[in-house]
Amino acid sequence: MPQILDPPGVLLPHVWANHARHFPGREAVVCGDLRWTWRDFNDAMNRVANGLNALGVAEGDKVAVLMTNAAETTAVMFGAIKAGACVVPVSAMLSPGQVGTLMQDSGAQVLFADAQTRALAEAARPGMEGVRLNGFFAHGFEAAGWRGLADWMAAQDTAEPEVDYLPDEIVNILYSSGTTGLPKGILMSHAARLHFAWSNAIEMRFSRRSRALATTPLYSNGTWLMALPVLFVGGTLNILPSFSPEAFLETAARERITHTFMVPTQYIVTLESPALDGADLASLEVMLSAGSPLRVETKKAVIARMAPCIHELYGYSEGAATMIKPEDAEAKWGSVGTPVIGFDLTVIDDDGNELPFGETGEIVARGGGVMSGYHRRPDATRELVWRDPAGRTWVRSGDIGRFDDDGFLHILDRKKDMIISGGFNVFPADIEQVVAGHPDVSDVTVIGVPDAKWGETPLALVIPKPGAAPDAEAVRSWANERLARPQRIAAVEFRAEFPRNALGKVLKRMLREPYWPDTAFSDEPVT
Repeated sequence: MPQILDPPGVLLPHVWANHARHFPGREAVVCGDLRWTWRDFNDAMNRVANGLNALGVAEGDKVAVLMTNAAETTAVMFGAIKAGACVVPVSAMLSPGQVGTLMQDSGAQVLFADAQTRALAEAARPGMEGVRLNGFFAHGFEAAGWRGLADWMAAQDTAEPEVDYLPDEIVNILYSSGTTGLPKGILMSHAARLHFAWSNAIEMRFSRRSRALATTPLYSNGTWLMALPVLFVGGTLNILPSFSPEAFLETAARERITHTFMVPTQYIVTLESPALDGADLASLEVMLSAGSPLRVETKKAVIARMAPCIHELYGYSEGAATMIKPEDAEAKWGSVGTPVIGFDLTVIDDDGNELPFGETGEIVARGGGVMSGYHRRPDATRELVWRDPAGRTWVRSGDIGRFDDDGFLHILDRKKDMIISGGFNVFPADIEQVVAGHPDVSDVTVIGVPDAKWGETPLALVIPKPGAAPDAEAVRSWANERLARPQRIAAVEFRAEFPRNALGKVLKRMLREPYWPDTAFSDEPVT
């Protein structure tokens, strides 16, 4: 039978346009003193989209966004998607050389930067030969060779762009945060981004009345855990220009925030802040933690002192997630929950055999939010694939875990972070959980270092609590009394801070490098 109707399909650009059409006066985006209604927000996205199309930016062309947290950043990123382009968020934490490498690898033809990232963008400009001469846009500054974003947007049409969107088209490239080698570009399609939006909206009970607070950088995929679901349902996205415990607490109270996402480090410093005493967090319905495991003691403190609505998400940028919700927390301390709607996860052994509940192996996943592949790296994509007996493709995580008898996932560690000491597999996360219980420890990370007898041995790197002055040997002895013999740490070293990615995840490869000078460590994902 000949096709009469178009294939059904509503993607994120359609959803955003419909919110503006039917609820034009409702708040969509709030940042500082700027408050955009849905009409304002959609008009801003359309101005960006139509302006890019007028430049000749077409389906699949890459648009890089090197901007910090602002309402205009959302208009640029999502406006690029409405233009039919592929948005490439670029981390402001990178070096000029790394920015240039990402620009070259992505093939970006347009770059948006702001006053905070201007110096970084200009230092990286020698590596941006692929950007059009008229493709450099500046927000909040004026300089030769840059076009002012505000004036350019004001001159564009607010009509819906005449673009056909297809589910399999690539609309987003996420880059790993590695400092060595070429980071991997993770390709996300319209369908994957739509799944990300609706599945998290359902899991975290977003509605049109929801007010979500973004506390982490908008260029990070994790921040989209707040942005995409709340904009999908027509709620309000509040953006924190920069994070501090005081700014978070004040904004949550003033704006009656219902949903927020923070990484474990943010929860830790908020718990340590005097501003927490007396803070009004009564409006919170969901507090999400992701990026790295939330330790049990920290989670209990969040429940007791902040709000009982803590959700914890485990996921990796290539596309998979589980979530544990408050109603399951007490019975499943240490678990990261069950698969988010639309995903299936299992664990496999080193020979590629699927393992039953209770056994430990590498986590693999499939589902609606999985990546389309790595940009320009087909071999790396193939290496990530595991095929089940039915021939279906699953994506490897590089994480070690197990499902308990009730089907709840427990993460043991990153596969590459596992320490093999005297032939025993030692998981740093287990040691970190113990050391974090010391009364003078604010944060801890454990790495393997060379040992003449055991091959590797655990080293604990500790950030003391404010005002504390612990003795390293005393902390080591305290911890070793509570650890199994293969887990015992060889030493404790103190640090003022750890190197982290945009979501606060500790970059262990950078901590290992001084101890393993002849070893190359692979990149770690942004998420």
